[in-house]
Amino acid sequence: SLNVPGSIPIHKATIIPRGRALGMVQGLPERDQISQSYEQLVAMLAMAMGGRVAEELIFGAAKTTSGAASDIQQATRIARAMVTQLGFSDKLGTVAYADPQQEQFLGYSLGRTQTFSEQTQETIDAEVRRLVQEAYEKARQILVDKRTDLDTLANALLEFETLSGDEIKGLLAGKRPVREESTPTPPPRGSAVPTTGQKPEPDVGGLEPHPI
Repeated sequence: SLNVPGSIPIHKATIIPRGRALGMVQGLPERDQISQSYEQLVAMLAMAMGGRVAEELIFGAAKTTSGAASDIQQATRIARAMVTQLGFSDKLGTVAYADPQQEQFLGYSLGRTQTFSEQTQETIDAEVRRLVQEAYEKARQILVDKRTDLDTLANALLEFETLSGDEIKGLLAGKRPVREESTPTPPPRGSAVPTTGQKPEPDVGGLEPHPI
């Protein structure tokens, strides 16, 4: 995100599982936004591809997991909206190929009626693939160039589990996150109730009884 123009500033990153997500990077816009630019949408695509690319670089393609499935779905929905609703395809022009009442932006299709030719559908699919592939290649190039930063962030997340946006910026600048040490737990207090058992012998001052 820090290396992608138009991306939303990072609020926090965490590897703590929540719901169906094994971790997440949460952005926080600097101000309220009603519309999004082409640059911002392309940045969202690259961000969505980052998790899959990072897995491939660290573990290898053969050990890549399904963890990025939701990110891939999100990227596909964004790319399809760019092509069919927002006019961000030179091949298709500024024509809407989807009814916004039936297919909401960044949402799921609820039963769209196709009103265009199969050739147009093939062009739409090709443009969606192009946008997603370009985002994948952009994310890969950034992470290859910034591999040291990738490893630094990965190790820090393994140690701290959650990092704020400011901590991430500081970490990449060579500043280690500072966390307040937790207060040590005091030892358990002894019980005021005496435990049962054999009564202790009375103290006789060290004198031993002598036979008369």
